[in-house]
Amino acid sequence: MDHFGVDRSVVGITVPTGYSFNLDGTAIYLTMAALFVAEALGTPLAIGEQISLLVFMIIASKGAAGVSGAGLATLAAGLQSHRPDLVEGVGLIVGIDRFMSEARALTNFTGNAVATVLVGQWTNELDKVQAERVLSGQDPFDESTMNEDHAYTAPEEVGTPARVGKAGMPIEEEED
Repeated sequence: MDHFGVDRSVVGITVPTGYSFNLDGTAIYLTMAALFVAEALGTPLAIGEQISLLVFMIIASKGAAGVSGAGLATLAAGLQSHRPDLVEGVGLIVGIDRFMSEARALTNFTGNAVATVLVGQWTNELDKVQAERVLSGQDPFDESTMNEDHAYTAPEEVGTPARVGKAGMPIEEEED
C-alpha cells in the first residue's frame, strides 16, 4: 500500500483494523457454504433464514480471523444455531475448505486494500500521481525497493536504502 501511494499512517491503522473487522471473504464463504449444505441435503433455507444466517455469519466471521480451520467451526456453529439438522452436512465441504481458505484470504485482502485506498483518498493521504504510475504499469512493485523495516523506498532512492524509524523518519547511521 506504501508503494501504491497511501501514506504509512493510513496503512498502519486501516489494514490491521480491516483484518479485525472487515472479513468480507469469510462472511461470504460462510453464508454460501451454509446455503450449499442446505441445498445438498435437500432442505433449502427460506429467505428469512438466509437473511438471519447472513447477519449471523457477518458477525461470526470476526471470530474466524487468523485461525486456520476456524471457518469450519464457525460454519458448524452457525448451522447449529439456525438449523441443527444441517450440521452433519459440514462434512460435505471439509475436502475443499483448505482451497476455499485461499479464496477467502484473497477476498479479505482485496476488501482491505480497497478500504485502505478509500480511507487514504478520504483523508487526502493518497498520492494520486504514484497510484496512477502503479496502475499504468510504469512503476511495478519490486521487493528489492523495500528496506529492512518494510518501508517502501522510491526507485530513484534505491542504492543505499535509509533505515526508517517508527514515525517514518530516517534513522541516521552512527559513524565509528
